[in-house]
Amino acid sequence: MTTPATRPPLKRLTGTPARLHTAEPAAPQTAVGEPTGAARKGVVTAVRPDPQSGDGRYPVAWLHILAPRGTTPTATSKCLCGRNRSAVGRAKVLALITDHTAHRDTCPLRTTQEGKTAA
Repeated sequence: MTTPATRPPLKRLTGTPARLHTAEPAAPQTAVGEPTGAARKGVVTAVRPDPQSGDGRYPVAWLHILAPRGTTPTATSKCLCGRNRSAVGRAKVLALITDHTAHRDTCPLRTTQEGKTAA
């Protein structure tokens, strides 16, 4: 029979130093690659007008129709004036499309002030 071999310790504890030292503050680091004087002078920027400003028109009403093949069609009509209608089924969706088109003439956001004061 053999005697089991003794293994060397895997972790060795280091001894405590005889004399304790206080930590010294670190020296200030210099910034590498920092441009000199750039922050003081400022950068001139050119602000250009928005290229998508258009002619002043913006959407007021939306008609969203969803009619995938083989399913029941649905539609939603929304307007910034607060009108919010929806329909399910072919006949009701067609009626909502007609109603949405007619709403253009009666929407308070689209009618002019001149017509209101003339009456």
